[in-house]
Formats: sequence, structure tokens, C-alpha cells
Amino acid sequence: MKYEEWSLEEILDEVDSFVCDRVIFTGGEPCLQDLETIGKSLKERGKLLSIETNGTIPVPDIIDWICVSPKDQVYPNVAIKQRTGDELKVVYCGQDLSLYDDLRNGFDHLFLQPCYIETESVEQNGQNFAVVEALVKDSPGWRLSLQTHKWMGVL
Repeated sequence: MKYEEWSLEEILDEVDSFVCDRVIFTGGEPCLQDLETIGKSLKERGKLLSIETNGTIPVPDIIDWICVSPKDQVYPNVAIKQRTGDELKVVYCGQDLSLYDDLRNGFDHLFLQPCYIETESVEQNGQNFAVVEALVKDSPGWRLSLQTHKWMGVL
């Protein structure tokens, strides 16, 4: 993988080139980065800050909107440390939803997403969707969420 290292000022200039009022930290695990430094600079420029994290590292207070998407189906022995936030977003891979009973009260919005598997057929992914749709209907408090970009082929 190739990438360029940018200074803080270069990053801020790039963000300023877009008409937006919110910056979302995501991809990999954003809490591994120094969010306080960049967050302070972005706040000074009037930006709201959001994060999508797996929850294994506490989120700094500078973040305005917290979405925790646990990866417990991939890392079953890693504890969730960020136990409060705005969204709890679970990718459903067949796990029992009671796994999240002690976590769900710390969040305002509960979302369940069907796992979209790129190597599977449209029909198989459609079956995954139907399972999650039925589960959401039978599980009070949970709402359906889709990884729309994957369904559209924007990977």
C-alpha cells in the first residue's frame, strides 16, 4: 500500500477545500490515532467530529458523535471499552443479540446490519438481508441499517 504523509496543516487545508461541517473518523481503528490534536484544530475551524470505532479503545471527549460497531464476531475475546455513545451498529453474522444486552443501554440508537459478503452471490446476500429484516421486526429497539455502498458495488 502506498500513501503520502501529510502535515497537520496539509490535512486541515484539504478538509477546508470541501464544503462540510462534519468530519468522520473511520477506517481501521481511528482511536489508535492522536484524535485530540487534529480534533482541536478541526473544532477551531467549526467542524463537528464523529467517529466509527470498534469500541476497544475509549473515545476522546472531543468527539461529538460516537458510533460503536463491535467486531466481536472477528475478535470474540477483546473487551468493548467504549460503552456509551450515540449509535451501536452491529453487523449480524448469526450471533445471539443477547450478546449486546449489557451494552445497548449506553446508546441512543441501535442498528443491525446484514453482513454483506463480497464473495457470495446476490441471492445469498439477499437471504442474509431477509434474516436480518425478520430479526429486526422481532427485536424491539433495533433498527435496520444497510452497508449501501456494498450493495451498490462501491467497495
